[in-house]
Amino acid sequence: AARIIQNMDPTADPCKDFYQYACGGWLNRHVIPETSSRYSIFDILRDELEIILKGVLETSDQRDREAFQKAKILYKSCMNESLIEQRDSLPLLEALTMAGDWPVASADWNKTREPNWSMEEKLSIMNSRFNKRVLIDMFVWNDDRDSSRHIIYIDQPSLGMPSRDYYFNGGNYQKVREAYLQFMVTVAKMIREDKNMSKDDSFVQEEMAKVMELETEIAN
Repeated sequence: AARIIQNMDPTADPCKDFYQYACGGWLNRHVIPETSSRYSIFDILRDELEIILKGVLETSDQRDREAFQKAKILYKSCMNESLIEQRDSLPLLEALTMAGDWPVASADWNKTREPNWSMEEKLSIMNSRFNKRVLIDMFVWNDDRDSSRHIIYIDQPSLGMPSRDYYFNGGNYQKVREAYLQFMVTVAKMIREDKNMSKDDSFVQEEMAKVMELETEIAN
């Protein structure tokens, strides 16, 4: 009750400005951080929890359970910025190789990769190794008809952009669509450069336009 009263502004007339009356105290005591678009009690709790988790993850891992040890190893690997800089794009290139390589970032993908390329195999690898659903979403969950058992669900996955509106509507949607395509082009160029491949901007632009066209057809 004290917290609710503290977050109110009893000096405001609720008949004239109910929002100020109900939330004025909160507005006076809290400023939205520049890094956030919103700030609520849930955001404060999340920030406090992250501080607690940071302390836990940075303690020594002696006699920890295996799950805790793995979490601490993952945290340390993310904080090791010098090693991250040293490895540069190598982890991404290794992941691409595992996923069947990328035609736009390969000199002769049609000859060396395509003959042995299997969509079913690559979709399963993307799902099992990278938790990425492409074309088909498949997962195990409680059966809606019988909650005592689990069944396999097959569904459509999420799109590359937040919703299908981004693929068809004009205005700001179109601006995001153009930026999305340019982002794909930029990433492809960077990977080609890291693989010491020749610069071929027109080829990259054409290939990424095909990707955009495919995504649009899927969204449709």
